[in-house]
Amino acid sequence: MTTGKCILAITLVICSISIFSQEPAKTYYNADLRLSDVKTVLKAVADWQIRTPLTHELADWTNGALYAGMIEWAEVAENNLYYEWLKNICDKTGWSYMKRENPLGRYHADDYCVGQTYIELYRKYNEKRMIEPMKKYLDQIIKNPATGNLTFENTDNYWSTQRWSWCDALFMGPTVWAKMANVTGSKKYLDFMYKEYKATTDYLYDKDEDLYYRDSNYFTKKEANGTKVFWGRGNGWVFAGLPIIIRELPAKYEHREYFVNIYKKMAAKLLKLQSADGFWHASLLDPFSYPNPEMSATAFFVYGFAWGVNKGYLDKETYLPAIVKGWKSMVTSVWPDGKVGFIQPIGADPKSVSREMTEVYGVGGFLMAGSEITRLIDKGIL
Repeated sequence: MTTGKCILAITLVICSISIFSQEPAKTYYNADLRLSDVKTVLKAVADWQIRTPLTHELADWTNGALYAGMIEWAEVAENNLYYEWLKNICDKTGWSYMKRENPLGRYHADDYCVGQTYIELYRKYNEKRMIEPMKKYLDQIIKNPATGNLTFENTDNYWSTQRWSWCDALFMGPTVWAKMANVTGSKKYLDFMYKEYKATTDYLYDKDEDLYYRDSNYFTKKEANGTKVFWGRGNGWVFAGLPIIIRELPAKYEHREYFVNIYKKMAAKLLKLQSADGFWHASLLDPFSYPNPEMSATAFFVYGFAWGVNKGYLDKETYLPAIVKGWKSMVTSVWPDGKVGFIQPIGADPKSVSREMTEVYGVGGFLMAGSEITRLIDKGIL
């Protein structure tokens, strides 16, 4: 190597180190994979969130994702405090989807993500009132399905008639349909879910990269390094939604392998994109443009990996190291009081993230990932 090339190579290495070290990791909790240590962190995170007033509408998708994680933690913690906190919130929402002044709520998947929680609380308390409003709402959608195309527009008229045309919707919507099919025993919910999920996947899934575009606006956009734009959390939504869907499907459901195949392909791709420090970034293919970690995407990916190893869908030897690295990185995002940082704010594409940034959906992802890790530990896998 010539002297000039050597200097250039050294410079690039130094730059790379400095770029990825803008905010040094600060660990306030033990990140070891002992059950007591994992539960200590989870309890701190859950209790911080319970102490912190919710700022979004109670039935909003942001909180729906939080509740999904809190349900997971409630089961692991074996403490009715968390169930009762959720039950109290759902009493206030009327166990219904989020209603708006404009017609958005008729089809908007974000507005019924909260249905996941209603169904889980129904499973615990066995009170029909907990699922009847959501069941009625889904039946209305089946009777009068949306007929819009999948080209993404951000207008009120668009949202009033639109289908799952943004990848986030694959966590918000089909999870509820799959759960409703399970608790009611009615296949019509699975038929609708599969049809719409496949339409979205046919449109937004990139078969070359095994990742999802956020929506049609990103088909031709490029990152600073020339790669395609694949948003970390957007793909996190999809990847975390797949285990929720798969575990609800009947063993002999004719389209079960469709979902399993997508899940395994995404897992293999995401494994290659994890940074050496265990995090993923706001942009999956251009981490240098968004050097700080992004915790919500990381949590959803770790959850998906942990669930796959736990259920035998993913190879233990291949994925356990990524789970361990991912969890250790996640713990560095937790503040002494239990606040979780490095969570990108509400958006649709990669943006810069800082340690101070937090949001409820990231907390939900954190609780989902950590709870699934406790199950791996209980089984002796970790």
